[in-house]
Amino acid sequence: MTEEERFVDFATVRTLLLDAEKRRKNLTYEQKAALQHAEWAASDARNGYKTDPKVFQEMKDALSEVECLSSHHDLAAKLAELMPFYPNDVKAVFASKRITNVSDEDVTTILELVRQHVGVE
Repeated sequence: MTEEERFVDFATVRTLLLDAEKRRKNLTYEQKAALQHAEWAASDARNGYKTDPKVFQEMKDALSEVECLSSHHDLAAKLAELMPFYPNDVKAVFASKRITNVSDEDVTTILELVRQHVGVE
């Protein structure tokens, strides 16, 4: 996977944009909007859990090992970032790619992995 194809979490985006702001002394309008969104999304204000780059990477790797996600690394990254706790949230992510053949067992496995990595269980 090249640098352009690397999936990162909101905390990493925030860090990269803050570093760019230090180097350049200013950001474009789009970068400021992305920074504002990344700061919110990486905080616990979004879903009650802060985004941690290490946890994101570990969760994404674990989710990629689930059979239905093995060929969809983008969906594994999306699920790792969203940290869903309900089956309908998982199914909505799959529906975004028009994938409808996800078993309830896979959904349960995904939810268990998310809870383990976030620290709920």
